[in-house]
Amino acid sequence: MMRALLICLVSYLATTNQAIFIKRCDLAKVLHEEEVEGLEGYTLSDWLCLASVESNFNLSKVNENADGSFDYGIFQINSHYWCNDFRSHSENICHMDCEDILSPTLLPSINCAKKIVSKTGGMKNWVEWRLHCAGRPLSYWMTGCHLG
Repeated sequence: MMRALLICLVSYLATTNQAIFIKRCDLAKVLHEEEVEGLEGYTLSDWLCLASVESNFNLSKVNENADGSFDYGIFQINSHYWCNDFRSHSENICHMDCEDILSPTLLPSINCAKKIVSKTGGMKNWVEWRLHCAGRPLSYWMTGCHLG
């Protein structure tokens, strides 16, 4: 029931210029339901900060990197290591197509991000998280979000 409700929440996303955004507190609810809180010591605030600095809460963001790889989705998951985009060599550690990471259900993106966080380095695998979130007070990211 709760999962269905959360998926319905995602369906209320704002769409602008073909970009699909999710509201901060809606993302917090989905992340809470998917039990990321405490994974490798990271809080929901860490996850929200990551989504903000990587994609500005844009589920459909795709970014090309200088090395020819691409970053996908709300957490900007890289095709060289984590998913297969069929454009270049990929280790495909998450065992999924990169297009799946763009799913509005968020589940493929969250599941892959959990694998990344569980690997050596945790959220330090994301440069933007290291630069803008690591070692900073982040509790304000949950302000106004009611998970009950």
